[in-house]
Amino acid sequence: MSWFESFVLGLVQGLTEFLPISSSAHLRLTAAFAGWQDPGAAFTAITQIGTEAAVIIYFRKDIGRIISAWARSLFNRELRHDHDAQMGWLVIVGSIPIGVLGITLKDAIEGPFRDLRLIATTLIVMGVVLGIADRLAARDETGGRHRAAKQRKSLTDLSVKDGLLYGICQAMALIPGVSRSGATISGGLLMGYTRESAARYSFLLAIPAVLASGVFELKDAGEGHVSWGPTLFATLIAFVVGYAVIAWFMKFISHKSFMPFVIYRILLGITLFALVAAGTLTPHAGETTG
Repeated sequence: MSWFESFVLGLVQGLTEFLPISSSAHLRLTAAFAGWQDPGAAFTAITQIGTEAAVIIYFRKDIGRIISAWARSLFNRELRHDHDAQMGWLVIVGSIPIGVLGITLKDAIEGPFRDLRLIATTLIVMGVVLGIADRLAARDETGGRHRAAKQRKSLTDLSVKDGLLYGICQAMALIPGVSRSGATISGGLLMGYTRESAARYSFLLAIPAVLASGVFELKDAGEGHVSWGPTLFATLIAFVVGYAVIAWFMKFISHKSFMPFVIYRILLGITLFALVAAGTLTPHAGETTG
């Protein structure tokens, strides 16, 4: 991998990680469209450490408060009813599904799941799901001529059951094209949470999963055509760009619909199917052989 490729892929990772359009799919598609080798699952997981570092810094006050309350609640029973302490446990519970499935499906994630036809399918299907969830949220928020607006849930209403359901939604993002933020935000909206609450918990829930995945894949970094230097460079680019995207996205969702992302996902999926059907791209275009 050249330094230029690592710059472009780091930029793509930073731009797409927090938007509900799938960063892993865009890394895969960028390589396929450019005629480069697939950077692989290890490269994707490690560069995601950069974007998660951006999450940690952006939400540093929330994270610091949650970790402190959770740690103190281990020795103080009275603190176990504190919202921040409960959030610590809920993040742990929500991380279980992706941890189990990530290890179980490792070979599929690095192989069959990177088929462009599967990516096109998940882009479209999850785009439709996000559109439905967004529509339901908008209906609750605005009401209508014959119905009053409905109060949606905030993170103070988060239960163990909901935390686990969030985690199951996050685990779906092991398939490129699903989108970690897209799946968890859709799940949150369908469970009745506000857009801001769904996005905030989505970002917090991703931290342990992504960091663990990145550390787990470190052993495979530098193998094949992707060396350590370009991987670290891409991770740095992803961190800088990712921080800016978080700041923009949190403001965007407070008063805007997810529909632009829904339309983009569906159009990209259809385009990808058309390119594969026409023979312009093969289902395994750019796939690395190691």
